[in-house]
Amino acid sequence: MQGLMQDHPLEIGGLMRRAERMFAHKTVTTGTVDGETTASWGGVIARARRLGAALDTLGVPVGARVASFAWNTQRHVELYLGVPSTGRVLHTVNHRLFAADLAYILSDAADDVVFVDRSLVTAVWDAVASAPGVRWIVVMDDGAPVPVPEDPRVLDYEELLGRVPGEGVSAHAVTDENAAASLCYTSGTTGRPKGVLYSHRSIVLHALLLLGADTFGIRERDVVMPIVPMFHVNAWGLPYAALMSGAALVLPGPAMRPEAIADRMERHRVTFTAGVPAIWLGLEPLLAARDLSSLRMVVSGGSALPESLSRAWEEGAGLPITGSWGMTECSPLVASGRVPSAHDDLPADERRSLLGLPGPTVPLVDVRVVGEDGRPVPHDGVASGELQVAGPTIASGYFGASSGADSFTADGWLRTGDVATLDGHGVLRIVDRTKDMIKSGGEWISSVALESALADHPLVQEAAVVGVEDERWGERPFAYVVPVPGGAPDEAELRRHLATRVASWWIPERFAFLDAIPRTATGKASKAALRARVREDGNAPRP
Repeated sequence: MQGLMQDHPLEIGGLMRRAERMFAHKTVTTGTVDGETTASWGGVIARARRLGAALDTLGVPVGARVASFAWNTQRHVELYLGVPSTGRVLHTVNHRLFAADLAYILSDAADDVVFVDRSLVTAVWDAVASAPGVRWIVVMDDGAPVPVPEDPRVLDYEELLGRVPGEGVSAHAVTDENAAASLCYTSGTTGRPKGVLYSHRSIVLHALLLLGADTFGIRERDVVMPIVPMFHVNAWGLPYAALMSGAALVLPGPAMRPEAIADRMERHRVTFTAGVPAIWLGLEPLLAARDLSSLRMVVSGGSALPESLSRAWEEGAGLPITGSWGMTECSPLVASGRVPSAHDDLPADERRSLLGLPGPTVPLVDVRVVGEDGRPVPHDGVASGELQVAGPTIASGYFGASSGADSFTADGWLRTGDVATLDGHGVLRIVDRTKDMIKSGGEWISSVALESALADHPLVQEAAVVGVEDERWGERPFAYVVPVPGGAPDEAELRRHLATRVASWWIPERFAFLDAIPRTATGKASKAALRARVREDGNAPRP
């Protein structure tokens, strides 16, 4: 027997229509090259509709990929809405990728149109101009003094919207919730970047998850500032969650200096913000001089959150940082930090540490941790294995040339490549990436645990640990350390510090001190670059 409920598609156009009725007066503020702009949600949605109609005038087919190279801006939000709501697929591209990866991604996606912020034209022009199949290049003038090359395919964004008469109604509408809505490629750390193709249904369900009280709790009263880039996993779904809830948006645009972010956060009384640990590390020295009392939640993701950084935010801004975990293939959120009620009696320091973990897994997503024998391990918070996930917001395969068949199990679960534990309250702990685990003398060492222990030293700002070959043990950990400004920890002091926190055989024999940890295009520590540095500098541990 079938239920008697309406078969109404979950699609982005529905979010736009509701926001027009209820939240048209709420604001979207964008940082610019020389200031900021503010528009209403009603105005943004109206412009997004004109954009969708303008794509009709360019002959962009339904299902065509529309690429964007853009900062977190109002115009990028208009692309988030206007492109998928008219049946096209928004393909957000990371301008920080290597040229070869950009060329591969644009070719693999077969983009029909490319939108690019003027300030990014120089960085991406060669890849865009040579991409096969690109018929139009639309420049969004953000005020940057960057010349635009002569090319008959170049259009101006505002002039394009001006071509549309009246209110701007596209001939196309989405009726199938499983239709593709957006495309994002992985960062390619383990090979060629792979395309993840999100549906309208997955985007709407994921946005709804972000409104949950036990996840991010996005609500109409919030002022949401996504610092995580809009070119990466739909900015963790935050623009769609803000649209769904009616929250105000504050977007940093190209003004990504810590001082500019802190200023905007303070002036606009931001209540919720999210980004990678490197962002919070850069802002930490500014906290004492800013009034950030409006903040109710600061979320960190992308890599492990050092407990010392969360503690510094609690002391400087009045609240600790909340952990999370996800990946491009997962829309991205799988777990969101919180303290389960069973742990209410924990001391404050332990509660803060628990909050900084990836946390309990979110509704609708199934998770399991599988041991080397292929069987699920106990949920005791101790037994570890590969984290695997399944659900309506999880990819079932990859778009384009990369099949990625080895990323999925025979029964359809996504193999994340992360080593994890789960406890009886569903709290997820990431032990390490499979490829970053260090096998020394036949036993595993967690680089994440070592990095966290090192970062807890008062003279250490950040640390990254890689495994390097060792004749006797197979592999040994090698630690790269960034001292705090003015700090000068020595190796002996760091070994004594680690001796109270990890097993003695985990302690690295060698350390190197850097001004900064090299990063990937998505802001994570680049372990590949550090391993190459070991080889180039001849700094491998002594056999």
